[in-house]
Amino acid sequence: MVNKYTVEQVATHNSESDCWVIIHDKVYDVTNFLKEHPGGKKVLLKASGTDATKQFDAFHNSGVLAQYGPGLLIGEVGTGQEDNSEEEEEWKTSPVAFGDPMWQTLDSPYYKESHKALRTAVRNFVDKEITPYCHEWDEAKQLPMAIFKKVAEAGILGCVVGKVDPELMPYDLPGGFNKDELDPWVSLVTVDELSRCGSGGVVWSICGGLGIGLPPIIHFGSDYLKKKVVRDCLAGDKVICLAITEPTAGSDVASLVTEARDEGDHYIVNGEKKWITNGVFADYFTVAVRTGEPGFNGLSLLLIERNMPGVSTRQMKCSGVWPSGTAYVTFEDVKVPKENLIGEENQGFRLIVSNFNQERFGIIIQATRFARVCVEESLIYANKRRTFGKRLIDHPVIRNKLGHMIRQVEATQAWLEALAYQAQQMEPEEQALRLGGPIALLKAQSTQTFEFCAREASQIFGGLSYTRGGQGEKIERLAREVRGKPTITEYYTIPGGSEEVGFGKAINRIDLNTI
Repeated sequence: MVNKYTVEQVATHNSESDCWVIIHDKVYDVTNFLKEHPGGKKVLLKASGTDATKQFDAFHNSGVLAQYGPGLLIGEVGTGQEDNSEEEEEWKTSPVAFGDPMWQTLDSPYYKESHKALRTAVRNFVDKEITPYCHEWDEAKQLPMAIFKKVAEAGILGCVVGKVDPELMPYDLPGGFNKDELDPWVSLVTVDELSRCGSGGVVWSICGGLGIGLPPIIHFGSDYLKKKVVRDCLAGDKVICLAITEPTAGSDVASLVTEARDEGDHYIVNGEKKWITNGVFADYFTVAVRTGEPGFNGLSLLLIERNMPGVSTRQMKCSGVWPSGTAYVTFEDVKVPKENLIGEENQGFRLIVSNFNQERFGIIIQATRFARVCVEESLIYANKRRTFGKRLIDHPVIRNKLGHMIRQVEATQAWLEALAYQAQQMEPEEQALRLGGPIALLKAQSTQTFEFCAREASQIFGGLSYTRGGQGEKIERLAREVRGKPTITEYYTIPGGSEEVGFGKAINRIDLNTI
């Protein structure tokens, strides 16, 4: 039921005690919002009773309306009568060219109608429950725990970890997708839509630890571990993370030193882990430990639980991805039952390498969509911002920047979809063997594209890209998150194996003599 008001009716509500405005054909009663308006009440009073769309778009991003609008919305411009008809769920795409992947506007051999329904359901959820609050959560450096339950109940958590036994999935999947139809495209569509929010910290908080910490248990854990962990994590009741990196060893996994000493029916674990996504609020830690000889052959994976004595975490003060709970984790004489061993003892390296594809695939999806967000935001801003008597988009130098951004994003998206198709044809073991090199290369390609687009978008937005919040909110945040520190630590180019390590490993797996 939607109330309809004529323009003439809205015009009569033009005082401090009765102030209405029209924005994008929606009618808002802002009387009680006058004192809260950041620009002062006189700005709103000047626009009272009129269509303020142009003024709003000039100084705000759409997230402001999404966050505050529902509480102020009273109807829309129309005939002055109530409309009792129910609106159908529509297929929404970006208002600008290249703001969405090509499959959403043209034909594609990869996606089915079920994937489209999934995309629509996730998009509607993200637009309503996540995007409007990203700046607030980023500034707070944490997400409210209630959002994890909301995301879980929407079925989204079940879409980001690969194939799962339907019996262990507590909620139906979005868009009516069947639980037994999980494939790489489900993860691709879901993570891509989550990433439209334009916050790596929020995405990592919601599914960063889950997407890489849970798959080893799903694929290699005992029935005991699966029943203990999987359902609770997918229900949003528990949080899991992956703990591999140490203060002295990251990409060089074979040099890990955290020790799990065999004590008969249990292990005693001592060591430290660093840069652990979700570690601050995790209930479970999928941990790489040394149970045998130095090198690759002495590693194992253990499930360590937060409530085990000797486990402690502290939040690291990082340059970006603030809400993701990046932690320094310490294990001091932690007693871990043998039944918490994931897979076989001293066979952990194989499991870790197999999991790398899952991690890198997720990073590729996020980085590619974040680069596209930079394109979308830049196109929208360049079409409304005027300098030297014309729109930014009409300046050749700006069009050149956008052209280079778009060509890189579209090329990366095409490679991503090609590899997703290959992954769909293979079991995890075969994927690790045959797709490790291409995925590592694409991870480097996607993060470099993201970095390029974030830099160019910052130039297009100018000073707005240097200010937290406001029209340049997404660009400021993404530019900070892709670069991290101005030296070598970059949140998307380093995690999942640095570009240098990724390139090296990928090339080593290719017989260059055949080229």
